[in-house]
Amino acid sequence: MRTHHEPARVVVTGIGAVAPNGLDAESAWAATSSGRSGIATLTDVELDGLTVTIGGEVTGFDPSAHLSRPDQRRLSRYAQLGVAAAREAMSAHVTDEGAPPFRSDRFSVLAASGYGPTEVTHLGTRSLGAKGPRGVSANGAVYGAHDSLSSYLSVEWHAQGPSHAVAAACASGTVGVGEGMRMVRHGYADAVLVVTAEHSLNVQDIAATANIRALATDSNDAPERGSRPFDRSRSGFVMSAGAAALLLESEASARDRGARVLAEVRGYGCSSDAHHATAPHPEGVGAQLAMRQALADAGCTPADVGYVNAHGTSTPYNDATELAAIAAVFGEHAHRVPISSTKSTTGHLIGAAGALEAIFCIQAMRDRMLPPTINLDDPEFPEFDLVPHVARTAAPELCMSNSFGFGGHNATVVLAGVAS
Repeated sequence: MRTHHEPARVVVTGIGAVAPNGLDAESAWAATSSGRSGIATLTDVELDGLTVTIGGEVTGFDPSAHLSRPDQRRLSRYAQLGVAAAREAMSAHVTDEGAPPFRSDRFSVLAASGYGPTEVTHLGTRSLGAKGPRGVSANGAVYGAHDSLSSYLSVEWHAQGPSHAVAAACASGTVGVGEGMRMVRHGYADAVLVVTAEHSLNVQDIAATANIRALATDSNDAPERGSRPFDRSRSGFVMSAGAAALLLESEASARDRGARVLAEVRGYGCSSDAHHATAPHPEGVGAQLAMRQALADAGCTPADVGYVNAHGTSTPYNDATELAAIAAVFGEHAHRVPISSTKSTTGHLIGAAGALEAIFCIQAMRDRMLPPTINLDDPEFPEFDLVPHVARTAAPELCMSNSFGFGGHNATVVLAGVAS
């Protein structure tokens, strides 16, 4: 067993995703890299009274393809999406009997989400009001928490290492990847399956987020244009559902079992603004700190970074603050490095966003293609290279992915490609 004195290199050997524009990792990447939006008018939400009627729904998802009928009833849609992404990430690694290739006590599952299975709480509250205490389902005690996803998967794959959940609002997915990386790097696990998921497309969560003026309210008639990061006309983010999973393991573990390495998680930084419940720090001090930490952890300089997947939510404050923070950290390189926001095609998957965007970075390095920022018709920040409208051929060796969230949460990962 490694100790904290012998840090291990941490590699990615599996990816999986369920997104508004694709039901698996490759479909989502094909759509995003070609600029196809997954945002549309909501069909599975009661829209009466809502000021926002668009979102990134996961359409065509069939839970029966992944879960038994009893498990479909027990697990929230948040967990169902997470299970699908996790199984895709693990698909090339389990035996014919469904067993993972890791020692049980050295394998962990880490779930990450911002909202978690809120619909379980909503349904329980309605049942309490309509039927009284006896009408409340007992399922809520187990399946109404963020860790219902990691618990379920740890049982499925007999993962006896630490398996739990983290929540850091919109930075949750990146925090999950970073903390999973640290678990492997410092010898607490040989492999960690990081699973991030979100399904907050319901009346309560949409209404609450719209009421704090965070959502785009001017695009109900043109859903695909709702998410337009860095554009002067941007008015807010578009809420989406989905999931993403990455299998992280030590380089030694991957080598010993002959696993295909997709990328390396080279660096991670995490910070808090300590400023406001929803607004980012006006000078982006927390965002700067997370990026600086990630670069230092990766042992690289800003000039080494060939692409930045921005948090880029399409809110007026976030976009301006993030670019100012990048300029402060990257210096002159800030105006040369390509930066794009894939949320322009997927919408904002909240707690799952960071993991999905880390996967997009891995695919960008693999395919030598930078995904575009669509809907960028009137750039407010023309001094930055924001990869407008269409993908671009490029071969970055290092990518940075940023995630910033309500509560002042900031997280950044630096990923490295593998030699072709």
